[in-house]
Amino acid sequence: MTVMEQRGVYRPTPPPAWQLRTDPAPLLPDAEPYRVLGTEAAGKADEELLRRLYSELVRGRRYNAQATALTKQGRLAVYPSSTGQEACEVAAALALEERDWLFPSYRDTLAAVARGLDPVQALTLLRGDWHTGYDPREHRIAPLSTPLATQLPHAVGLAHAARLKGDDVVALAMVGDGGTSEGDFHEALNFAAVWQAPVVFLVQNNGFAISVPLDKQTAAPSLAHKAVGYGMPGRLVDGNDAAAVHEVLAEAVSRAREGGGPTLVEAVTYRMEAHTNADDATRYRGDAEVEAWREHDPILLLERELTGRGLLDEDGKRVARDAAEVMAADLRERMNQDPELDPMDLFTHVYAEQTTQLREQAAQLRAEIEASEEDDAVGADGEENAR
Repeated sequence: MTVMEQRGVYRPTPPPAWQLRTDPAPLLPDAEPYRVLGTEAAGKADEELLRRLYSELVRGRRYNAQATALTKQGRLAVYPSSTGQEACEVAAALALEERDWLFPSYRDTLAAVARGLDPVQALTLLRGDWHTGYDPREHRIAPLSTPLATQLPHAVGLAHAARLKGDDVVALAMVGDGGTSEGDFHEALNFAAVWQAPVVFLVQNNGFAISVPLDKQTAAPSLAHKAVGYGMPGRLVDGNDAAAVHEVLAEAVSRAREGGGPTLVEAVTYRMEAHTNADDATRYRGDAEVEAWREHDPILLLERELTGRGLLDEDGKRVARDAAEVMAADLRERMNQDPELDPMDLFTHVYAEQTTQLREQAAQLRAEIEASEEDDAVGADGEENAR
């Protein structure tokens, strides 16, 4: 006998009036990615901003090319190029104020450089020289994150803490479409929405999570639609339209700063090169697909807009290219210098106070190094005596 069958025990009552906790309509993204370039909205865009975006895009493309060449020369262990995605990278950096924080993924070295980080320091992690290569607090750039999506909860935590302290700070966290399949992504968005944390999530949907296309990851109408499930606005933007990405991100940052809570932005873009130098992209996509996206190159789109409006001529293009070459030459020269590394640095900055285990490991390594140096000295003396 069930509870419902026990007379005098179960007393059904009408349920309370149920209603949606949040109106979903304002949270839903547009049906098509938002665009500025080539539309009437371009005429209202700030001309100086458009010029700066262009110069940063050109510099970013050259940065990607130089870093890729350094990888082939053995100066970098690996480099995940963002060629084709420069509009997302640059717009993310320029949409933030100096006091804000950027939380990049492993592919977002260009965003860190556009925010002012030394190009060599941005590559130090990928060369294996140091834990991060820069001081996150100094630059307000979190460590480049190789594990997928782990930086997203960190961004939420920092943003929430800043709000509790009364600091006027916004965190912008970047992730790829593959990262949206990680649990960290869902946890971060849920906490951010519940806490109304001042954080902006930028998903660079470049078509593939290494070799896995988007339709093998999600059945959602778009990644931006995932926002409504957490109670935050979702924005869909053309990720190759630098002006559009900057406008959408700037609005989201402003909204977060004013107490409006988080926003999820999906930027539809394309990874023109392989996932990394260890990847063979021809195994999962054809040349025709890549060539079709070349017509939607972010530099080409912005260049057409600027030249069409008389804001860019051949001299302007040359100035941008020359500045990019200066940066590349400096990067090449400095990266070709062998760094002086101290093995004991392995134990530095792991914890604020070293644990007992770390101290034991450091002592063991120090003893091994000293023993090796003594052996080298004895060997050198033997060779000298033999002469």
